[in-house]
Amino acid sequence: MKSIECACGHINPIGTQLCESCGRPLSDEAKSTTIADMRYEGSARRSQTYNKSIIDKIWNFFSSVKVGMWIIVAILLAAAIGTFLPQVFYIPVATNNPAAIAAYYERLYGTFGRIYNDLGLSDLYSSWWFQGLIGMLGISLIIASLDRVIPLYKSLKKQKVKRHTSFLQRQRLFGKGENIAIDVLTPAEEKLKELKYNVRRENGAILAERGRFSRWGPYVNHLGLIIFLGGVMLRVIPGVYVDETMWLREGETLAVPGAPGYYLQNDDFLFDIYDPESADEVFSDAIERVGTIASNYQTNLTLYKGENEDVVGDPGELTEIKNGPTIVNKPFKFDSYNVYQMDFRLDELKTMTFQLQNKETADSFGEFTIDLINPEPEYDLGNGYRVELVDYYADFTGFENGEPQSKSPVPNNPAFLVRMYTPDADPQTSFVLIRETIEPFGENTHKLAFQAAETRDISGLTIRKDLTLPILMLGGLIFMIGVAQGAYWNHRRIWIQQTETGEVLVAGHTNKNWNAVKKDIHALSKHTTLPRVVDQQDPEATMDFDEGDEEQ
Repeated sequence: MKSIECACGHINPIGTQLCESCGRPLSDEAKSTTIADMRYEGSARRSQTYNKSIIDKIWNFFSSVKVGMWIIVAILLAAAIGTFLPQVFYIPVATNNPAAIAAYYERLYGTFGRIYNDLGLSDLYSSWWFQGLIGMLGISLIIASLDRVIPLYKSLKKQKVKRHTSFLQRQRLFGKGENIAIDVLTPAEEKLKELKYNVRRENGAILAERGRFSRWGPYVNHLGLIIFLGGVMLRVIPGVYVDETMWLREGETLAVPGAPGYYLQNDDFLFDIYDPESADEVFSDAIERVGTIASNYQTNLTLYKGENEDVVGDPGELTEIKNGPTIVNKPFKFDSYNVYQMDFRLDELKTMTFQLQNKETADSFGEFTIDLINPEPEYDLGNGYRVELVDYYADFTGFENGEPQSKSPVPNNPAFLVRMYTPDADPQTSFVLIRETIEPFGENTHKLAFQAAETRDISGLTIRKDLTLPILMLGGLIFMIGVAQGAYWNHRRIWIQQTETGEVLVAGHTNKNWNAVKKDIHALSKHTTLPRVVDQQDPEATMDFDEGDEEQ
């Protein structure tokens, strides 16, 4: 690595603009400026020094603020496009079935929906390319921060009290006085300490600093963002973040999605409404408008653990773990999981009961009940009478090209294609709906007569687990600390040097809020015989303040 030797003898890294020791300008650019560029104390940044190896090029690419901004724009555009169509966790299909998801988007949204799903936009925040953008943003924040904070830290840590005259003359606030015989350093030191500056004095020079910690505010912001983005990326790891939906019928026991080995049983669903007679005036008006308002709905659950956790489809013996309710905003909790009551459906058909009858005499030859979730393929009524369930359409929507169609597996409008067997006649076929029977092969002598139906309620539950919340909260807290650190404080410095010949140099610098350091210099000049200080960037700006404006 090359280096630059200053006239003072200090060895500086290549790319340094101002000597780390005395502050002399080293580069032609630094020598040509009237006011020194103090953003990074004139220190050498790696991205502006090396550009030969592939590592240098990668480092320089990610250290660019423009690149970071374009990555943020790409993330925002992707997030906006992700709102064009519903995400997968809002659609009524199994999220673990890619074929069903693809068919859903193509059926509802055509070619656009198919392309949308193929590009991963339907599950945007878990797609590899979106996670890649998040990772690139994190890399950009890390490299951009290291590229700036390390040289800045070294420069501020190494800064000397006494600086070369050219360094002081290139500060925005500068003043020079001659033939000052009295000691100005001692009263200046006392006043600066009174103004809460950290004062260092040596060899006829003073360096007073205040609020240096504010310089680290942007990098604390970056640290908070990096931690936050790391928490977001951890969500793609199985078991770290779960947000699944399950519909659980009363009396039903199902595996908990996203929680291997656990099973939930819906013991009972409770639904209460406000009584119009006992409700207060506000609720009475609302009830008149909408009809009924739920006062409470909850599901009483029992949690089980399967014996064979690693065997799919065979839980083995179930062991009861706990039971209790899940109520809106009061989840059922277990092992870092929260089960929320999010939705419900009332009076879903559970079973339907039919009689096999003679159409003319209405004589009954037996009765059977069809479980609409798990129907049997055949029902034996005895004495040679039986009914075969040829096909079942849980949510019948009509015929297409002569074929019955079912929209979903939910028994919203069940229909059955049955074959009836009797000892005194050939098998007869019927298509049975709730209010109609179709005989596709001509007139039948027997029919299925509807007798009764049993209903049950369904609970819509959301299963959530988020081990990244502490990480996200920590990242957010650190980010806000950085915001406050950089927004409400500033780094002020005042240099005062007095030579044996009576020459006094005064310079001041701050990273922002120049009025604050101007007020301090004005307060300092009122208690000492320091020379007049001028704002070299704005020579006409006043450096005089009222007594009440002095900042203590």
